[in-house]
Amino acid sequence: MIEAINLTKRYGNLTVLDEISETIHEGERIVIIGPSGSGKSTFLRCLNCMEDPTSGSIMFEGVDLTDMKVDINYHRQRMGMVFQQFNLFNNKTVLQNITLAPLHIGLKGVRDREKRAQIKADIEANAHKLLQRIGLDDWADKYPSTLSGGQKQRVAIVRALAMNPKVILFDEPTSALDPEMVGEVLDLIKQLAEEGMTMVIVTHEMGFAREVASRVFFMDGGKIMEQGTPEDVFERPQCPRLKEFLSKVL
Repeated sequence: MIEAINLTKRYGNLTVLDEISETIHEGERIVIIGPSGSGKSTFLRCLNCMEDPTSGSIMFEGVDLTDMKVDINYHRQRMGMVFQQFNLFNNKTVLQNITLAPLHIGLKGVRDREKRAQIKADIEANAHKLLQRIGLDDWADKYPSTLSGGQKQRVAIVRALAMNPKVILFDEPTSALDPEMVGEVLDLIKQLAEEGMTMVIVTHEMGFAREVASRVFFMDGGKIMEQGTPEDVFERPQCPRLKEFLSKVL
């Protein structure tokens, strides 16, 4: 589904990603671990071109997203993103946050009033269904400021799901949460994993990584230093840097 080919990102003289080549297949759950500053979040943001790579290519379903002729926004519709800081619009209700992008896309070019009304009704019905799934439908007309951190992140996840994406990228989805709220967000991500959603997750939650990942990438110094099943990475690490990292975090 996604292929990085010699992916490189530099900021001046600083190389953050160093010629990464990797393939992510449909249905995989890739969890990326590593020390702070290793390039994990930059790698994730380059996958949907929120950061422009310095060189290399990102292939998504056979299309090179780094090609300037490609409509990047069309392909981003199929690649959801969940951020560390939620990034909900505080001046819009929970329902409006979830329906904003689907309505923008769904109503584009539609002028017939009845058809527009039907599209809007269908999109809002789907949003309510997603909110029911996470137990927050009663909060549909509330504003994000009234939600807890865990509720905000669950709304951010179903906002991504509302676009019916092929893959969801999670950038440290629990790092801004109080410890007691982490579980409710991880449980939702586990549900998506069980349903076969393709996911790429940057996290510091090692227990979660071991439980949900089909493959684990260990990054350091802008490179994927080691990868494998959770059992291989956590129980039989080969790379000395990975052994050192695990000795500090486990």
